[in-house]
Amino acid sequence: MSKSSLLILKRTIKHPIHVNIMKEYTGRVRSFIFLWYLIVLYPSCQSPTKENKMNERPEETYYGLEDFNNLKKYDAHVHLRTDFDTLFLRQAAEDNFGLLNVSVYTSPDITPEEQEDFSLKLLRQFPEKVAYATTFSLEGYHEEDWESKTMAYLEKSISNGAIAVKVWKNIGMELKDDNDEFVMIDDERFDGILQLLIEKDITLLGHLGEPKNTWLPLDEMTVQGDRDYFSENPKYHMYNFPDFPTYEDQIDARDRMLAKHPDLRFVGAHLGSLEYDVEELAKRLDQYPNMAVDMAERISHLQYQAITNWQGVHDFLVNYQDRLIYGTDLRTGASDIQAKALTQPEEIMQHAHEVWLRHWEFFTSGEEMEVPKVTGKFKGMKLPREVVDKIYRTNAEKWYPMLSH
Repeated sequence: MSKSSLLILKRTIKHPIHVNIMKEYTGRVRSFIFLWYLIVLYPSCQSPTKENKMNERPEETYYGLEDFNNLKKYDAHVHLRTDFDTLFLRQAAEDNFGLLNVSVYTSPDITPEEQEDFSLKLLRQFPEKVAYATTFSLEGYHEEDWESKTMAYLEKSISNGAIAVKVWKNIGMELKDDNDEFVMIDDERFDGILQLLIEKDITLLGHLGEPKNTWLPLDEMTVQGDRDYFSENPKYHMYNFPDFPTYEDQIDARDRMLAKHPDLRFVGAHLGSLEYDVEELAKRLDQYPNMAVDMAERISHLQYQAITNWQGVHDFLVNYQDRLIYGTDLRTGASDIQAKALTQPEEIMQHAHEVWLRHWEFFTSGEEMEVPKVTGKFKGMKLPREVVDKIYRTNAEKWYPMLSH
């Protein structure tokens, strides 16, 4: 362009009319660029790129089957009584489980002393994999010195390393007083024992009452596990004993005991015998802040409810995530092991692995499932990682403080 042409252009641009035109044009261009930035560039700056979206998988907030072995876990309710039962410990080591071995007074079977001796043997052999809950005998309950002897025995057990004390359903369903009346857990003769546990900061693990199914005919029970167990143990099938304390009597006695001892740290075994309805269990957890529950041999009841009330079960597990402890009730004499006639070591170990893995799938996946003890299909819970961590590990350490020491 010539110098004269440039001069003419400069003069033209400087003319007021042309200056206004340029300003208007520039403003429109700026407005267009700003609008284009808002629509095109800004969202791309704020949102992950396609590549980032692929990397930020929703699954990262959940566990999968591939995580089963990586997570340290507890099965906080098993029964190991013989050397053969150490098969469960061998499989637990492979599946990254620690076990809480629970003693039970079931006279005239094996005595509390014999069970404790075996637990102490396991502690020496598998110090990183097992802890134990002791129990006490009801023999001589009517004698004047029963309470003092029992407290002395429990103090010795606690000093030996017991991290909890178990009471069983024979309180409320078998034990009777001098008037031939059933003794319930809120009986004043247990008060000193419970106070001792409070002072020693020891958890009471209570299997009190039974699943509500036991007050029903066998063919009306909701899960196969109950049908099997009460077929094999008819003396606990309360449907056949209308003169015994009712289901409500058992639950009410437990609740009165908790109200009387609010400082007692209590774990209700088997979903606190409120397995049939997560809403009823939630009411108790709301009412008794020092109460948690383990899931031993009652996960099938959660699965049964999930068939028709998946959201209710899921919400319960999330809302009460600090009060739920994983457990199975595994033992070589269990009805499912007997039904399958499992006798070989590899069969027992495989059975334990399958039970643990099936439960893991229920809590971590959202897939449709079928299990041996429940008739019908249901979806897994697909719980967030932090909920799974609590159920499988940190709640056990919280409610049994000595477990991780």
